[in-house]
Amino acid sequence: MRDDRRQRDDEDRRADSERRTHPAVHGPARLSGGASRLRGFRSASDGVASVLRALRAALHSPNRNARSAVVIGRLLGIAFVICFATGVYSHFLQDPLPGMRFPTSPRSLYAFTQGLHITAGIAIIPLLFAKLNTVLPSLLQMPPVRNVLHLLERASIAVFVGGALVQVFTGLVNTFQWYPWPFPFRQTHYAMAYVLIGSLAVHIGVKLRIIVRYWRRRDSVDADGRFIPDRTVGSELLPDSDRAVVEPSRDDARDRGRSLVRRVERWIDDERQPVVPRQRATESGRLARRGFLAAIASGVAGVVVLTVGQSNALAQPLNVFAPRQRGLGPNGLPINRTAHAAGVLDTARAADWALTVSAHGVRKRFSRTDLRALGLVTVQLPIACVEGWSQMATWRGVRLRDLITAVGAPPDSRLKITSLEQHGAYRIMEMGPEYAADPTTVVALELNGEDLDIDHGYPARIMAPGRPGVLQTKWLASIEVMA
Repeated sequence: MRDDRRQRDDEDRRADSERRTHPAVHGPARLSGGASRLRGFRSASDGVASVLRALRAALHSPNRNARSAVVIGRLLGIAFVICFATGVYSHFLQDPLPGMRFPTSPRSLYAFTQGLHITAGIAIIPLLFAKLNTVLPSLLQMPPVRNVLHLLERASIAVFVGGALVQVFTGLVNTFQWYPWPFPFRQTHYAMAYVLIGSLAVHIGVKLRIIVRYWRRRDSVDADGRFIPDRTVGSELLPDSDRAVVEPSRDDARDRGRSLVRRVERWIDDERQPVVPRQRATESGRLARRGFLAAIASGVAGVVVLTVGQSNALAQPLNVFAPRQRGLGPNGLPINRTAHAAGVLDTARAADWALTVSAHGVRKRFSRTDLRALGLVTVQLPIACVEGWSQMATWRGVRLRDLITAVGAPPDSRLKITSLEQHGAYRIMEMGPEYAADPTTVVALELNGEDLDIDHGYPARIMAPGRPGVLQTKWLASIEVMA
């Protein structure tokens, strides 16, 4: 052990002497460490680029090209614009800006727009995943960002995809009235809609050259149905070389036959007929594209057909996945919020209940008997909920404008309507003059030929044409004419 220690000491002394004698040799040696690290970084970068190229090659498919992205993208864009327009309309019905007035006819207008909103939102789900599948190779690029325009395009995609996934998920869960998050759904959903539509506009602007180039099929494929790559428009969904299909040689094509029958046929025919592998590849590509588009169409049709029955009577027999079934519930009508959840079981059944109507110092109270004495009218109006379900029903009650004129106010007055509920975002509701004056707006006492069930608003509720169900106030306490 002593000899080993003595040997190491001698080696250290010789090394120190060499460094003192030849300092210039060891200076560059230290610098070479940085160069080595740089070479290692480049090697790692080349390795990542090689892996990404291999992944892009593995993901190559006739379906993943700029034309497919444009076709699916425009369907997705239409669906998002429909959702945005109908969603904004629903929002302003619930939170109108000063001076806003809304149509009361057709009476099923909101049932149509909100049903369209939910149906388009559900259709977005398969379309969005189909679009992500189509553009997947474009995400495997090195370098990931090439310039400022490319950074803007990548950022718009990130915001759009993230916003779309959040918007679709929260909207779908809302139809089941399940809220596993700490933020308010309606306000967040509304704000996210502008973020989403803004990022979509940016994305379209960045990709406009590609969209215009591949908008029409005749400009996108050749006479044999093969995709035409055009590198001048900057698409990332192009093959790594313009020759996307490699034609095998005649000898390679001959060797593809594996069966004994095929070998005998080749021997008899002596392969005098020319082999056309590109035609077979083209036909295979066509079949793959048709299968892909058929799968997308089937997915969209499936989710739409199996849910649209919640808002369309004709499709009701096919309503499998929607959270509401038409005709099921008290008075033959579904419900969203029960009297128990609202905490009005006792107050709504109180023997001394009376509806208070007031205007400019005049105040009157109406029991159910008093309301019936004013004369009942029958109207056909739908319950149309923000969750997308709707159903037409027969209501009997007093015209609201008759109650307003009973306290000396003009029928086209702005109203504040209060429920017996003590808590809840919609316990107090404001109604515009266009609804108050409409002859089909009633204080309903009966539903489908029976007294209102307590879960449908007994002893009295508001029903007006073209309004969301959350604004058709149940368990009425008072109606006040606003100045």
